[in-house]
Amino acid sequence: MIVGREAQIQAVGVLLSEATRGRGGALVVRGEAGIGKSALWGEACAAAQALGMRVLTTAGVQAEVQLPYAGVRHLFRRLGPELGEELGPELGGAADESPFRVGVEVLDLLGRLDQPVLLAVEDGHWLDRVSWEVLAFVARRLESDPVALVVTARDGEDVDRLLAAAALPELRLEPLEPDQAGSLLDQVAPGLTPALRERVLAVSSGNPLGLIELGGLAARSGGAALLPSRLPLSARVERTFAGLVGELPAATRALLLVAALDDGDDLDEVLAAASRFEDRPVTADDMEPAVVSRLVGVDDQYRVRFRHPLLRSALRQSASAAQRRRAHACLAAVVATENRQVRHRAAAAAGPDEALAADLAAVATRARYAQAASIALTAMERAAQLSEDPYERGSRLLWAATTADEQGDAATVRRLLELVDEARLRPADLARLSWYREAYLGTGWTGSARLGVYVELIDTIRSAGEIELSLEALSSICLRFYWSNPDDRTRLRFVEVAELIEAPAGDIRVLCALAQVAPVERGTSCLDGLTALQYRLDLTPRERYDLGFAASALGAYPLSNTFLAASAESLRTQGRIGMLTQALTSLAYNAAAAGDARAAVSAATECAALATETRASVWELQARLQLGMAEALRGNDEVATEIADAAEKTMFSAGMHAMLSLTQRIRGINALAAGRFEEAYGQLRRVFDPGDVAYHPYLRFTLVGHLTEAAAHCGALDEIRDVVTELTPIAERSRSPVLVTGLRYAGAVLADDGAAYEAALAAGDLRDWPFERARLQLTYGGWLRRQRQAAESRPLLRAAAATFDALGAAPWAERARAELRATGESRRKPIDAIDALTPQEQQIARLAADGLSNREIAERLFLSPRTVTTHLYRIYPKVGVKSRSELAAMMADRPL
Repeated sequence: MIVGREAQIQAVGVLLSEATRGRGGALVVRGEAGIGKSALWGEACAAAQALGMRVLTTAGVQAEVQLPYAGVRHLFRRLGPELGEELGPELGGAADESPFRVGVEVLDLLGRLDQPVLLAVEDGHWLDRVSWEVLAFVARRLESDPVALVVTARDGEDVDRLLAAAALPELRLEPLEPDQAGSLLDQVAPGLTPALRERVLAVSSGNPLGLIELGGLAARSGGAALLPSRLPLSARVERTFAGLVGELPAATRALLLVAALDDGDDLDEVLAAASRFEDRPVTADDMEPAVVSRLVGVDDQYRVRFRHPLLRSALRQSASAAQRRRAHACLAAVVATENRQVRHRAAAAAGPDEALAADLAAVATRARYAQAASIALTAMERAAQLSEDPYERGSRLLWAATTADEQGDAATVRRLLELVDEARLRPADLARLSWYREAYLGTGWTGSARLGVYVELIDTIRSAGEIELSLEALSSICLRFYWSNPDDRTRLRFVEVAELIEAPAGDIRVLCALAQVAPVERGTSCLDGLTALQYRLDLTPRERYDLGFAASALGAYPLSNTFLAASAESLRTQGRIGMLTQALTSLAYNAAAAGDARAAVSAATECAALATETRASVWELQARLQLGMAEALRGNDEVATEIADAAEKTMFSAGMHAMLSLTQRIRGINALAAGRFEEAYGQLRRVFDPGDVAYHPYLRFTLVGHLTEAAAHCGALDEIRDVVTELTPIAERSRSPVLVTGLRYAGAVLADDGAAYEAALAAGDLRDWPFERARLQLTYGGWLRRQRQAAESRPLLRAAAATFDALGAAPWAERARAELRATGESRRKPIDAIDALTPQEQQIARLAADGLSNREIAERLFLSPRTVTTHLYRIYPKVGVKSRSELAAMMADRPL
């Protein structure tokens, strides 16, 4: 019986009961070592079985913390071949599988089980990182599934970070109250003298494991055996375990030490290494004393499992450094795979060893390419420790920091950067260190201050013949150029250096960099190059993303979307959520800049959710900025203002002044939508003013139409003439599609005659710019009405209203209807039931209408199939349909 945990048992019971009703959830049971987490975990398993639930269990193992998917593999190993084989490729040890893709497979698998399920995970703090990510991902998506997840985890800073990122409900176990502790002690160690009983109670401090272990020790050996109370309880219990091990035969102690240091659990492997350690044969019989003492167990597959995780740490701490190194050397001689051999050799090394460091760095590189980031990070950091060459050491630490950055582990990045010796770095590594210090050590956003230095470093790398490294550096810095407003001399020096790099045939990196750094000077050639690449079938998702981003920088949004949509599709299939987040951000940016509020909301909302999932704060900020622009287009004044204000505070504090143009864009469009034309003109004009902190030389290309519309309503068209005069030669030189389109509208408004409007509308490329075409129709229709040509104006105004409604630009649609009413024609605002749906529900509705099954929709949106089903049942009554076929028909009738 568990003592003193009635409330906690009740909380677990509620979780299980709700899961049996199809309302799944998760609970993380937390507390110090020995506080009773395992006992409550066992109670949860027993209660679930009593409710008829299927119970799947696993435990984090310290020796397996670097083995990708070890925890999840153990969790599902008993499902049987008919179900387990479907997860075999992912959970059978393939480290290159995305944890998010595995999470989707797990959700699908759980949804097809024929009974409610409890996933019971013990010692979650020792799960391998990707297994933790899979389970956290699954736990956040159980609201519509008959699945409960219970995880136990020990207190600690690492666990705090994991749980903060996972955002899972927690159940904390505190020490037992004095009367409860006394009751437990009397059960496990009856008959203690009053003085000895009080001593055990005082030393144990309400910790159940301490009461059990120290109470038993006191009953056997008396008060002299108790350790000083000044030691932490975990240390006292570890000493207790160490004392138990010390009574065992030498061969058994050797076996236990080797097993504690092994990154596997195979008994034969442990026996072989222990034989080398003892210089004599060690057999399974030598393990028996430890089994009899209940320190370890050996299952039917001959896998060794320790009774309590503290025993592992006790064995490690009680062994000398020489013994640990010898044990690792013995393991290196017997383990099967090269990677494990190298890792154990590295653990056995007594000092720097450049050859071993190189081998371990190679292991790290292979692990990183296989998406096993946690193994890669640990291996490369150890390789840095073993490095004899100080330049290699610095390079390896930065490589490890890059890997930690990819995992979203900012604390590890900062720790590794503090270890780097700036005086012992190659030029390229010095540049990398500078970039990371800005991002993680609080040195601030330097903007264009160091760009010239970086360019010269890249040229130094190029001159040294390191082409690949120079291309990587080029790609890394070009986005900084785009958002830093550097002077022309620095930019053109970048162009010079980039064009001197002899990139391999087919390499796209120089092209993409030039599109971002010199979209005017190299705009025409970059557009031609990008257009020629749009039909290539051999591009990787990363290359498609880079090309899409480059096309967006040039203002070629339709071309950009071609690349980005294909990239996003592949990234979804591969479960590469981090890069998918970036692709969605670019799609949202394109949609917002082109006036498509519906598409922008959809992409930005999903991007923000995924950025939160992956703790990518930079991309979350970008997603919020695009969402703010979309809300401004929709006429949601307060929401847009709130987003702009919050983003501005963040960017001001970070020194990202050039990016303030994005908040000015939101404010200007927001005022324009609300009819505050003078305010709109003032807000947007700041982006065009080189003397203003919010100036941006390329974002202004996207705002020419908006600025002109505001000016036309507030009497500032004379100033627009100056803008057009300045930007026209730039448009001719760059061929920027968004700038050309904006200037076409501005020219028609300034000409103020029917022929100019007709010529602008006749431009064939306007089919790719529905918002701008509709704005021309609205403005021209209004002009015709004022010329008393009402009949001629009505078709234009109807078309404009329909397009604006389809794009979700409600204020512009209402203006078109107001103009129609002024001509004598009444046109009601169409009721679009889709607007009643949340952005996620809209995504699900569109995919269902396209014919995708619930499972296919779940895979695309990283949800469980049951969640998709639940959403569809909510969607049907909202949009007034009763079936999937009716939903498809309704969606087909919509303008977009």
